[in-house]
Amino acid sequence: MTDGQKTSRRSQAWFGAQGRSGMLYRSWMRNQGLGHEVFDGRPVIGIATSASELAPCNTHLTRVAEAVRRGVWQAGGLPLVFPTMATGETLMRPTAMLYRNLMAMEVEELIRANPLDGVVLLSGCDKTTPAMLMGAASVDLPAVMVTGGPMLNGKYRGQDVGSGTHVWKFEEDLKTGRMTEEECFFAEGCMARSNGHCMTMGTASTMACMAEALGMQLPGSAAWPAVDSRRMETAQAAGQRIVRMVEEELRPSRILTREAFENAIRVNAAIGGSTNAVIHLTAIAGRVGVELSLRDFDDLVRAVPTLVNLMPSGKYLMEDFCYAGGLPAVMAELLRGELLHGEQITVTGRTVAENTGTTENTERVDSDVITALDAPFQPAGTGIAVLSGNLCPDGAVIKQSAASPHLLTHRGPARVFDSPEAYHEVADDPDLDIDEDTVIVIRNAGPKGYPGMPEVSNVPLPAKLLKAGVRDMVRVCDGRMSGTGYGTVVLHVAPEAAVGGPLALVRDGDPVVLDVPNRTLRLDVDDAELTRRRDAWRAPAERYTGGYTWLYTQNVEQAHQGADFGFLRGSRGHEVPRDSH
Repeated sequence: MTDGQKTSRRSQAWFGAQGRSGMLYRSWMRNQGLGHEVFDGRPVIGIATSASELAPCNTHLTRVAEAVRRGVWQAGGLPLVFPTMATGETLMRPTAMLYRNLMAMEVEELIRANPLDGVVLLSGCDKTTPAMLMGAASVDLPAVMVTGGPMLNGKYRGQDVGSGTHVWKFEEDLKTGRMTEEECFFAEGCMARSNGHCMTMGTASTMACMAEALGMQLPGSAAWPAVDSRRMETAQAAGQRIVRMVEEELRPSRILTREAFENAIRVNAAIGGSTNAVIHLTAIAGRVGVELSLRDFDDLVRAVPTLVNLMPSGKYLMEDFCYAGGLPAVMAELLRGELLHGEQITVTGRTVAENTGTTENTERVDSDVITALDAPFQPAGTGIAVLSGNLCPDGAVIKQSAASPHLLTHRGPARVFDSPEAYHEVADDPDLDIDEDTVIVIRNAGPKGYPGMPEVSNVPLPAKLLKAGVRDMVRVCDGRMSGTGYGTVVLHVAPEAAVGGPLALVRDGDPVVLDVPNRTLRLDVDDAELTRRRDAWRAPAERYTGGYTWLYTQNVEQAHQGADFGFLRGSRGHEVPRDSH
């Protein structure tokens, strides 16, 4: 390292300053026991941790941060840990999605406002990963992500149980008398038996894989269980690597290109990933000026089969996925089929193809968990489908691999509920006027309407139908679904009902026509009648007059745009703030 490199470090605007300013910055840092020699121009690395006991997926990140810290010291950097908020879907109301953008703002401003040359992002819950990537992308300092890893497989009475996925299954069993309350209570402790995020291919596991597929996480690191020692090895390696990235000036803007997002979209299809990845990837792309349309998530995956046999689409869990080869094995398979941009650069400083060739764990160890392209778990074209039509002019999505094949083409009368709560109030009524052909419509669950676009779309089936043996129905909603969920559920209907989207015009009995093979969702109602209804529609009164929720409802974009704030799109850079000392 030359003297010129040292003085050009961003952190030297603080620690290398002359006179009173430099003395103030250095002296306050030294109250932590730091010697004067650490302010010699070495890279200052921020370790952003979302550890919180209010976000169970993230509680262990304090230990992960210590492993990162070791790596930074080993590579000659100065590590500084700082906390961020944690947006855990497990506890937050009305939904963690309401606060994803707030966390992204916080991460962005904390990085920019402090004397950092690079940052390691520690995430776990499904919203913390995209929020941190969004914030870091807008600052564009060297950054590497370390996700906290999945829990160990759940175990209940000799069977593997998956977080989230088995919640829905146990709920059905409880309603139909196949389980008792006591058995459900016992099963709770069997489902989440270690630190970590959901071990199904839910949104947390999906977004960890997306961070790796985008090139922002070290190869092979998405799948190691949270309590596996190799999770800490990965974190230590990330601490070493971020110091080199600062020296190489390898920034997110070089990694997060159009090609990187195309890779991630195809990987999401191959792993049977969450529909929430559509919203999060779109939002991250918006921060680096990469144009992604909803149609990209359909067009780019037509030739991609589902290779990974994991819940909720399959039967295995993330621990099995890890030991079967993890994401490198999936990406190696896609590269063999020429379905990825192998030349795309990653945080390693090497390309996707080079990473795959140099990572030991690139072979499929278990071909039942990770299948081959020529013998896939599900054929090409069974991933996320993007729908259009007069009921969703700006699009909607459905996860085909988690849906019932016989319902992918369906026509049925609508039964409309103005909120998820309105449905739940009557769902157990034995006299509820719904049969298995009915299309359950849940509206006012979108970004602005709820607010925050909660994971409520896969409402449980009416109790009377469950008892009759019905296991799936078509459901249509402007909200989201947990990545751990399953069923024939049309999601992210845009525009949402609360802003006057066509979902607001649907009435009980209207014929709803779903045709996934032809990518359409429409309301079979005369255009003139829809025009009359639109003329009579009135926007709901504003419920919020101040605070963050008001800011959110006034500025949130629609689902097909990533549900980010318009004023947060793009990169604002990392210019050193004015020194007031």
